[in-house]
Amino acid sequence: MKAIVQERFGPPDVLRLADIDRPEVGADGVLVRMRAAALNPYDWHMLRGDPYVARLSGVVGLTRPKCRVAGIDAAGVVEAVGDGVRGLRPGDEVMGFCPGSFAEFACARADFLVRKPANLTFEQAAAVPMGAVTALRGIRTVGRVRAGQRVLVNGAGGGVGTFAVQIAVALGAEVTGVCSARNIDLVRSLGAAHAVDYAREDFTGARTRYDVILDNVGNHQLARLRRALTPAGTLVANGGGSPGHVFGAMGSMLRRGVADLFTRRRLRPILPSPPSGPVHDDLLAVTALIGTGELTPVVDRTYPLADTAEGVRHVERGHARGKAVITVR
Repeated sequence: MKAIVQERFGPPDVLRLADIDRPEVGADGVLVRMRAAALNPYDWHMLRGDPYVARLSGVVGLTRPKCRVAGIDAAGVVEAVGDGVRGLRPGDEVMGFCPGSFAEFACARADFLVRKPANLTFEQAAAVPMGAVTALRGIRTVGRVRAGQRVLVNGAGGGVGTFAVQIAVALGAEVTGVCSARNIDLVRSLGAAHAVDYAREDFTGARTRYDVILDNVGNHQLARLRRALTPAGTLVANGGGSPGHVFGAMGSMLRRGVADLFTRRRLRPILPSPPSGPVHDDLLAVTALIGTGELTPVVDRTYPLADTAEGVRHVERGHARGKAVITVR
């Protein structure tokens, strides 16, 4: 089968299209014929082996990539299932977390997959898993957003932000989205009551205070973010694109954890990563919102499998409008 492989850590140039063996499905696994796979900041962190502390932990491999084929977000058609799998069968259209998704075939645990909503294309479905689940956890699980609250999403035009705006709106919040000028209309179309151009206005210096802030960017000092919260407000820091070759998001997470001890405000980090916790339940919750029309994936652009490296470069530059997606077949 065709797959995008990497033999060493480095820039997108280390990726190459190669013929490799098709993976074999285990007893509790599902073999998926890939139709599309989305790109995430997580992917370029793994590509470069950043942060270095992740190498020491064994997550990404010490001197070379632990996983030869990258990718995690996926949408496709079930090709085969293991003997222990119930609820899925060959021919089912699915989406979810599928390690090694930058390939024609990949294997996943059955509980990391859900049926693809019929109203989504495969490209739209591939854009959902990590971005939507991260947004759901940031807004609903960690932020505990309730109807009537004021919620601000920093980085509202990105892969997590576009989902977060819609989820907060669905929960009945008054949402402010901070984004670039070119994304103002997009963010408003997603339901945000207010859209702020970050190049023209610093929301941390305004008079409005927010019950919940989801920060997907990390371009403001913690002290300024705290001042933008209500006295009992919550700051949720998404570390998916955090800089720093040594500690990456972990450094900012530690600082926020210490600061949380000295304030009534809740300072909570989240970190997009391979599936953990109640993944299946979160995917079902996201699917339900898609089914009611309250959540729609935003696809910035698509790339053929052979051009995956160019897609990674686009995401790494940090200006993707929603999600960039690899079309496999």
